Amino acid sequence: MPLLGSGDPLPERPQRVLVAGTSGSGKTTLAARIAAALQLSHVEIDALFHGPAWTPRPSFEADVHRFSAQPAWVTEWQYSSVRAHLAERADLLVWLDLPRTRVMRQVIRRTLVRRLRRQQLWNGNIEPPLWTIFTEPEHIVRWAWTTHRKTATRVAQLLRQRPGLNVVRLRSRDEATHWLHGPLQRSTTA
Repeated sequence: MPLLGSGDPLPERPQRVLVAGTSGSGKTTLAARIAAALQLSHVEIDALFHGPAWTPRPSFEADVHRFSAQPAWVTEWQYSSVRAHLAERADLLVWLDLPRTRVMRQVIRRTLVRRLRRQQLWNGNIEPPLWTIFTEPEHIVRWAWTTHRKTATRVAQLLRQRPGLNVVRLRSRDEATHWLHGPLQRSTTA
């Protein structure tokens, strides 16, 4: 199946939606907006993964399998240990394919705001000190830079494995908004 764009109609109302994109692209925000439009639950996958002190939660995979067994949900497509399972269950993948420059602006701004405000994230975690951008290879800002191209590879591989899966590719925030208020909204009334 070819990739759908921001104006292409959806063949059916989706029930199990994954949102793909590099870190900082806006996956969680878009997933929440999709869930609200479809009146489905949004499961923020980072909240399931991160335990105190940024350690992975032991129940992560079981928690993902539990919620994904439900008939309807929206979540982000990340974490290699569950990515294939989620893709198998999904009936729609929304690929937020923003340019690297846009993603970097977003992830840097988000990181700065979270750190300066000491915003509490999942399970009491806060962003690490800003200087760790330069010392930690897996700091979210560096991670977004180095993994930006990987989503395209994953989506292409998924399309080979599941050629019938509906995949919507959105290349800007404007396209995302257009899609939310256009094809996605129309799918809820069909």
